[in-house]
Amino acid sequence: MKLKEILQAIKNKRLTVAEAYSRLKNLSYEDLGYAKVDHHRHLRKGFPEVIYCEGKTSEQIAHIASRISHHGHDVLATRADRKAFLAVKKILPKARYHETARIISAQNIEHRARNTEHRVAIITAGTADLPVAEEAAVTLDFLGNKVERLYDVGVAGIHRLLKNLKKIEKAKVLIVVAGMEGALPSVVGGLVDQPVIAVPTSVGYGASFKGLSALLTMMNSCAPGVGVVNIDNGFGAAVLAHTILNRK
Repeated sequence: MKLKEILQAIKNKRLTVAEAYSRLKNLSYEDLGYAKVDHHRHLRKGFPEVIYCEGKTSEQIAHIASRISHHGHDVLATRADRKAFLAVKKILPKARYHETARIISAQNIEHRARNTEHRVAIITAGTADLPVAEEAAVTLDFLGNKVERLYDVGVAGIHRLLKNLKKIEKAKVLIVVAGMEGALPSVVGGLVDQPVIAVPTSVGYGASFKGLSALLTMMNSCAPGVGVVNIDNGFGAAVLAHTILNRK
């Protein structure tokens, strides 16, 4: 139950203040010693806490996932390897591993309804950018959004992008993923009126400085309406797009 629904239930006398307080208190967080699982996050953000797997053991990831699921929430774990997935799968049989995205997902609802109005186009400069793009795509799908994938349409062959403009124009938000010099978001931003979320990737030769070159190019974009997230942060771009689409 979301925070607004709890308040509405109090107003309609379906919950007492004491019951609502108990529910909110119990949903605060759960201390596992090595982690404090934020069961309250779905009330504040509209979706549960997401597990960032790097730096955690497979056993820790599986335990955190089990506690999130125990409270009735769907599970999403980013930057996961197959070993972590197998540990989660033992506890949550419905868990799936999205290998390119490096994401584990386990949904209590068999198939979350897609909001076809919440269409996000994910555009990549090259095939090497797919892991970051798929991290964004899987996250958006998990959150119930419609995703359009347009991959390998970078500025080295600009006609590939221009040929897909009609598809791009149907989206409400655009996520543009690029490495090397990172020029693609500026090009896209100059062609459309939608919000553009630029994601620099660490793809490129030495002077790209593992994505720093692309990051600086995107931050200095001359096209209006381009925002930038951190290097390789497909998850962050997806959450930002989801937040934009779900503003009342």
